[in-house]
Amino acid sequence: MRYLKIFTPLLAILLVVGCAKKETFNNTKDKVGISRVIYFPIVSLKGDRYVYVAAGSAYTEEGVNSKVGDADVPFTTDGTVNTATAGVYTLTYTAANSDGFTSSVVRTVAVYSTDASAAANDFSGSYARSTNGSLAVWTKKAPGVYSVFNPGGAPGTNLTAIVFNPTGNVIKMPPQLTNDGNITTTSNEAYTPGSPSKYEWKIVSPGYGTALRSFTKQ
Repeated sequence: MRYLKIFTPLLAILLVVGCAKKETFNNTKDKVGISRVIYFPIVSLKGDRYVYVAAGSAYTEEGVNSKVGDADVPFTTDGTVNTATAGVYTLTYTAANSDGFTSSVVRTVAVYSTDASAAANDFSGSYARSTNGSLAVWTKKAPGVYSVFNPGGAPGTNLTAIVFNPTGNVIKMPPQLTNDGNITTTSNEAYTPGSPSKYEWKIVSPGYGTALRSFTKQ
């Protein structure tokens, strides 16, 4: 009796694969297989994102935490605060890793000078824009200082700005770097207390046009 010997290519492939030595990887916190792990810098504020300081008083710089992986790394600070002059100041903190990748965070410092005729005012509340009903929300943060969300009454915006009421019923948004990345200020401002209170101004910032915007307190 004769036997037929069958040796197919598929069987040969299986035998080769089965006998091959299995490759192992020694992964560490700095390498995965043959790839190097890159840790990007992480920068986080110490203290508050917005700080309010009366003109002539001291400003205490709290700095940031800046890390690459588990290690602390140096950071740079761009911007200064002049407590002798009222205004809105921006501090930008930046750290880098050894590959040149950077990360930044921003702090806004409002230095205010508010006289007795305005210190007790409280313009907090929601104000509806006359043309579309979109709300601008004012929150008092310090004497004569307000954080205003959606100051232009633009639907869908995420803009927040600092507004001063330095004397009487005068309102003004000092030039400032807002959280949309633009320098924003106002012109033609007027606030009228009453039942309801009203105000109007022009937003001076890219994309806002030149229209006078009117608002009524809700």
